[in-house]
Amino acid sequence: MMGCGHRESCRKLFVELKILPLTSQYIFSLLLFVVKNRNYFTPNGVFYDSNTRHRNDLHLPQATLATYQKGAYYSGVKVFNNLPTAMKDISSEPGKFKIALRNFLEIHSFYSLDEFFDKQWYYLVHIRLSYTLSEITVTQLVK
Repeated sequence: MMGCGHRESCRKLFVELKILPLTSQYIFSLLLFVVKNRNYFTPNGVFYDSNTRHRNDLHLPQATLATYQKGAYYSGVKVFNNLPTAMKDISSEPGKFKIALRNFLEIHSFYSLDEFFDKQWYYLVHIRLSYTLSEITVTQLVK
């Protein structure tokens, strides 16, 4: 249908067609849950008085059971804390956050959560949000 071979990677096609792979859809749903239910999550600033770079991250509860760690609450906090700072800054506005998150995930097409966590430092430095009245765009800055 798109003229590619049956053994060819679909990653470029997902980006071109603006389709989210399953893991990216999971990240999208998980982060929307966190943003819409922000009152259930505690920021680190409540526990620590010093003004650190992680002050606005969400507090990751201590958990020893793998079942709890795989749940939406724990996983949501972990994924949210690994977002680029620019994305976390607009999380107080769910409409803008949803658009920016969708654009971010369309550009980066994650195939696994490990891939999302491994690449986080690269995106913290190389992401820029551009706002216009009609849309929010996420662009990747290249050195």
